[in-house]
Amino acid sequence: MTEKEKAALGMLYDANYDEDLKAERLECQTLCAEYNRLMPNEMEKRTKLMKKILGKTEGEFVIEQPFMCDYGSNIEIGERCYLNYNCIILDGAEVTFGHDVFVAPNCAFYTAGHPFNIEQRNAGLEYAYPIHVGNNVWIGGNVTVLPGVSIGDGTVVAAGSVVTKDLPEGVLAAGNPCRVIRKIGQE
Repeated sequence: MTEKEKAALGMLYDANYDEDLKAERLECQTLCAEYNRLMPNEMEKRTKLMKKILGKTEGEFVIEQPFMCDYGSNIEIGERCYLNYNCIILDGAEVTFGHDVFVAPNCAFYTAGHPFNIEQRNAGLEYAYPIHVGNNVWIGGNVTVLPGVSIGDGTVVAAGSVVTKDLPEGVLAAGNPCRVIRKIGQE
């Protein structure tokens, strides 16, 4: 079983020393650097290059520069998705964004985590759990979403939150750790 296959299964895998994964990350980093050097008004070139970086895109979307990700191939972007400046996605596992998702500046989506065991961590082992963001979600500035989290349709995550657990649909959530404040639509 390859290290990439282990990652897809949520197993510990060698993310740091496996030559195939290192090569994939280097290629993606190169494409992201190229993307980040494009002029903001070069929208056609930006879209074309982002479609090359990402695993799946639907319809129109905008990803502002700078943008960084590990592999790109594990990221899916829905229609009218907007990722603002300085978005970082560590996509050792799948990261999906639904339709009409708005992500404010300086947000990070981390599928990767490391074992507490020192020997395993020093051996370059990590795990990756998928992140899913539903449709019509708004994520405020400086939000961090951790491995294995799903955010339900229509949810709003307040600025500065650290999302450590799943959030249901249609709620306002905030804090570190992020928690549901109320259903949207309530006074």
